[in-house]
Amino acid sequence: MAATEWPAMASEPVSRRRALALLGLGGMVMAAGGVSWMSCAAGEPGGGGALAQPQLLTSRDGLLEVTLTAAPGTQLAGRKSSAWAYNGASPGPTLRVKAGDLLRVKLVNNIDQPTNLHTHGLHVSPQANSDNPFVTVAPGSSFDYTIAVPADHPPGTYWYHPHHHGTVADQIFAGLAGALLVQNGPDLPVDDDISLLVTDITLDGAGNVIPPNPMARMAGREGELVLVNGQYQPVVTASPGTAQRWRIINGCVSRVLDLRLEGHRLTQIALDGVFLPAPAQHDRLVLAPGNRADLLVRPADSGRYALISEPYDRGGLGMMGDMMNGGPAARGPVTLATLHSRGPAATPPPLPATLPAPPVPPDTVTARRQITFAMGMGMGFTIDGRSFDPDRDDQRVQLDTIEEWAIVNSSTMDHPFHLHAWPFHVLTPPGTSPAAVRQDVVLVPAGGSVRLRIPFTDFAGRSVYHCHILDHEDLGMMATVNVSA
Repeated sequence: MAATEWPAMASEPVSRRRALALLGLGGMVMAAGGVSWMSCAAGEPGGGGALAQPQLLTSRDGLLEVTLTAAPGTQLAGRKSSAWAYNGASPGPTLRVKAGDLLRVKLVNNIDQPTNLHTHGLHVSPQANSDNPFVTVAPGSSFDYTIAVPADHPPGTYWYHPHHHGTVADQIFAGLAGALLVQNGPDLPVDDDISLLVTDITLDGAGNVIPPNPMARMAGREGELVLVNGQYQPVVTASPGTAQRWRIINGCVSRVLDLRLEGHRLTQIALDGVFLPAPAQHDRLVLAPGNRADLLVRPADSGRYALISEPYDRGGLGMMGDMMNGGPAARGPVTLATLHSRGPAATPPPLPATLPAPPVPPDTVTARRQITFAMGMGMGFTIDGRSFDPDRDDQRVQLDTIEEWAIVNSSTMDHPFHLHAWPFHVLTPPGTSPAAVRQDVVLVPAGGSVRLRIPFTDFAGRSVYHCHILDHEDLGMMATVNVSA
């Protein structure tokens, strides 16, 4: 579709403005900052085009050397936007490396905020110019990252995005994200291998990103426009009897994806980039922000089948907060994409009986800790009663030890827990063996807890753990861990 201007905006319905005035909030904009283009008279954006894959940059002879320039200006849903992009595209290019490769990234900052780069899910060094969340790249400057991928790193689906504390949510919401693939997995019976990076955003009639108001930040913003690879409701084409690998990445700031595919069960082969022991069948699959899932999609008949995210209730802040945010429970199902299967009916290839899941860490646990996520009045988001301080060591851990952490959520909202650099296994239920899959994001329900087994192996250094509702992380729900020999 040729680029067009965003349509003019319709006026805000009086009923919503009146409702806010009755609450004494008439001077505040809505969570989306006013009526967005999704409410405009010109209707919804153009959708239904063929799903496009981002530019693919692949390593050669053990090296991938790229420049990523963060700057405003890109196309979203086929229209001009001032959203932010890497190398002019949102999502940015897909980076594909092999285990044992060296990834060199020159990050050029042409936006008006400090930024940096996080290779989400990679088990790599958090120090120096590797996956270091404490790096700051000032506007108008650049930084050279060198990331050594271990020779035994699990193949799979990862992603990259900014991680400058205080502006993480703003920058990802504005469009800065991309897929990162580690290759050399097992041969799978697939005819196509595609990435589906799901993001959401809210834009005004001119294509400008609308910032959230304070209440929306507290709840965790959810954009009105949900995109897959920067496209609105794209179409994935397949033939009956074939199989496709779908690498689904939840790149949303706060939105939880509750996925289903019409006419099909979801055949999952990996979570957070790492293979399961065997394919798992689901009617629905929940992905928290930051989670990834690899699916084998195997149509047997012709037809059109929507990939849908159902509303997910992740808790709230009470009546006023839920009204201000428009809350996910108030919205209906969202169609992300459509599978269009064309041709005569045919039997799909068989599923693999087993998959190469990494081994479960042993139970030689050296320490146990409790980590408590909490929310208070006045926009207070804390871990163990404290807001983030980059100069404070919140946890000190001995290198090459295994610990168990109990993550307790004392709040009224779900919080996805994410740990940089050192993936973990979830012990479900408490006191049993760990789940046989490695993760780096786990959803901790409101008023609930999860127990994790974490091998702090291979790399020393300081990094962070935090809530992956990224507005909550920016508001202080992050802490440091210092791993030393």
